[in-house]
This record gives sequence, C-alpha cells and structure tokens, in this order.
Amino acid sequence: MRNRERTHGPAARAKAAEDYHHVTHRKEQRTSKKTLWITLLLTLFFTIVEVVGGLLSGSLALLSDSAHMISDVVALSLSMAAIYMAARRPNRKYTYGFLRFEIIASFLNGLALVAIAVGIFVEAVRRMLHPQAVELPLMLAVAAVGLVVNVVLTAVLSRSMREENNLNVRSALWHFIGDLLSSIGIIVSGLLMLWTGWALLDPIVSVLVGGIIAVGGMRIVRESYLVLMESVPEAFDLERIRGDIAGVPGVRDVHELHLWAVSTDHYSLTGHVLVGNEAQPFLLLEEINQMLRERYGIGHSTIQMEHPSIHDHGAYGRQFASASS
Repeated sequence: MRNRERTHGPAARAKAAEDYHHVTHRKEQRTSKKTLWITLLLTLFFTIVEVVGGLLSGSLALLSDSAHMISDVVALSLSMAAIYMAARRPNRKYTYGFLRFEIIASFLNGLALVAIAVGIFVEAVRRMLHPQAVELPLMLAVAAVGLVVNVVLTAVLSRSMREENNLNVRSALWHFIGDLLSSIGIIVSGLLMLWTGWALLDPIVSVLVGGIIAVGGMRIVRESYLVLMESVPEAFDLERIRGDIAGVPGVRDVHELHLWAVSTDHYSLTGHVLVGNEAQPFLLLEEINQMLRERYGIGHSTIQMEHPSIHDHGAYGRQFASASS
C-alpha cells in the first residue's frame, strides 16, 4: 500500500506534472555559449590594452571607446549569466523557467549603452571647451588593434545570431557594432588630425560614435521593454490569429485572446472560444492547437472552451446562444 502511494499518490502526481511540459521552457544555447566565452576573453584582454593606451595618449576618442569596452565586459558577463539561467529547468515557483532573465539582461545592456553615450557626450563637450593634446601615433596604433579585434568579434557574434537568434546575444552584438564604428572613427579622426592639426576632431568623432551607440541602446531597450510588458510580438497579427481560430468549424466566437513572448522566439497564447452543440471539444481543441503550431509556430497555447448557454456572457453571449442551439 505504501509503495502504491509512493508511485501514485498526490506527491508523485505533482512531481510528474512538474516534469511534463508541452514545451521545455528552457534553452540549450551551445553555440551562443561558446561564442560568448570567446568574445568575453578577447574583450577583456583588449579592454586592458585600450584603457592603458587611452591614458598614455590622452585621446578622448580612445578613452570613450575603452569605457564602452568596459561596458562590453559587463554586458557579456550578463549575457553569459542569462544563457546559463535560461538552461535551467522550470520548477514549482518559476513555472516558465528562467528564460525571461535574458530579456532582463538585454534591457540592462540597452540602458548601459545609453548611459555610455550620455557620458561620451558630456566629456566631448568638456573637451571642446578645454582642448587637450593627443598622442596621435599611440592613439592610432591602439585603434588599429581595436579595429581588428572588433571586426573579428562582430563577425563571430553575427554568425552566432544566424544560428541561435535571441535578443540577449543581439544586445551584446550592438555593443561590438558600436565598438567597431568607434574604432573606425578614431582612426579617421586621428589621420585627419595628423594632416590638419585640428584637435576638435577627437571630441566631434566621439559625439558621432556616441549617437550611434545611443540609437542601438534605445532599440534594445524598446524591444526588451515590449517583451517585459507582455505586448503582442511584432511578428504576429493578433486579429488575424483571432480570425483563423474563429474559422475552425465549431467555433462561434473568440475572446480573451492574449499572445506574448516569454523570451525571444518563445511564445505563449491563451484564449476563450465559444462553441456550438455540434462541437466535439477534444477534436476541436486539437485542431486549434495544430493550426497555431503549423501556421504561426506557437507551440504553447491554452484554450478554454465555453458554451453560451452554460457560461454566462450577458448580452454579448446571447447572440451566439441561438446559433449554438
């Protein structure tokens, strides 16, 4: 008797329900994990080189880029933490798993990009008002090394994005796109300063780079904000989905329809459908779920079936009661 309770009792049933999911609510991002480790180590090494080079040369453009590189190290560390968190299994408290952590990481990375851009703008204005001498040969040498490093890292992350697209890796990629543009700007401004001697080119280029970084940061903040607010993902037309569900034979009406992203490419949908007397609930439910999977790639859906004569919907529901009788 005790053995039966151990295998079929409430605790065992709860454990079985906990272990079974229609979708896993977790991600095993092996490519992204390997890519981010390589990127993090290379970035950490070059950040040290660029900070030393910026201090020795006195270049604001180089120092602003090194500040961005420091943020890259933090951003990559946060992205790495998000990937490891996303691989954890759901539990009784976190039933969706830890996928949402990668959106939180993206949001923080986007805010960091905007904060860095503001810091660059402030320092650029200060340098315009009080110009400082720049050690151009050292500035150009460090920037050239930075250009090579950033080209490699941007290419590596772009390739990883094609294999495992998610907002978390995209936020890290934007950091390196900003670094790449910054390295190009530093080299161009350094060469122009060598030819013209115009010291204001250094802070001017910094402002341009800061603007690009701010745009990328705001884009990441907006995308992650929309996910955190559980808005309908931009890839979907909710009214079209509503119409497709309503078009399934036996469905009289669709309401309380909600669609949101738990994380990148991980969607959930819930809805209520009013059905007629002729409907076979289990077959109808399977047809709706199959349509959502095949047509929209939505594998996690919860549909509640209702009958207008049983579930009171007031005047709204009465218009479907006669059609269902």
